[in-house]
Amino acid sequence: MAANMKAVKLRMKSIQSTMQITKAMELVASSKLRRAKERADASRPYFHTLRDTLADIAAGNTDFSSVYTRSGKSGRWCYVVVAGDRGLAGGYNANLFKEMEAQMAGKDCIVLPIGKKAVEYYKRRKVEILTEEFAEVGDLSVSDCFTIAKLLCKGFKSGDFGHAALGYTNFISMLSQRPGVSGMLPLEDFSGEEKDVKKIRSLILYEPDAETVFDSIVPEYLAGLLYGAMCESVASELAARRTAMDAATKNAGEMIEQLSLYYNRARQASITQEITEIVAGAEES
Repeated sequence: MAANMKAVKLRMKSIQSTMQITKAMELVASSKLRRAKERADASRPYFHTLRDTLADIAAGNTDFSSVYTRSGKSGRWCYVVVAGDRGLAGGYNANLFKEMEAQMAGKDCIVLPIGKKAVEYYKRRKVEILTEEFAEVGDLSVSDCFTIAKLLCKGFKSGDFGHAALGYTNFISMLSQRPGVSGMLPLEDFSGEEKDVKKIRSLILYEPDAETVFDSIVPEYLAGLLYGAMCESVASELAARRTAMDAATKNAGEMIEQLSLYYNRARQASITQEITEIVAGAEES
């Protein structure tokens, strides 16, 4: 009985140590989450402005044509996948990879992974990787987003792949994060815009021409899309980790309560047995 009680006490001490760690991780995630959410909100206007500019150029020119608005000759897909650098975030990474598997099924694909977990995941599955240069999403900067955008544009124009898409987790709320895929290239939406020529064409003149201006803005647009996705993903990961660590802390507390109850009952039983033995010994004497 004494040995069993000692084991329970050690188990309680171990769980208490783990609970302190999970609580600390929850607090760290909570403190970082507010900044990450503000950064995600701040990135959206820039992206929408670039998108509106591209749409205006496409809609205001009847003879408009761009390599980026035409489907590539290659049937290959390039997926940019933004995952996390660490685990302990509930189903954050697993849910994203599950969504990507569904999207990539039956396609000839190459992947540009962002985040250590994405690199590890696609290496294990022996999926061809475009580059591992951006393996840590935590270190990704705006400059890196421009570099990735130019890399995608170059590969699309040269015919290395005919489609590019972005997989990331969208931050809905503190308790809801939704993985999904957003198209990047070709920009078919812009070539399909309804053209109100009388309203727009006479108002803006582009030098040297609309197509050149459009093509020069596309990398900026893709970089904005990437940066926005990165901000959304980081906020989603922190929210998922906060929720997971909060649940772990509560579970640890419940386990300690159950073990304490068991320990107290065992201790009471041990004391009762000792008293019984003493009384029995006294009666015999």
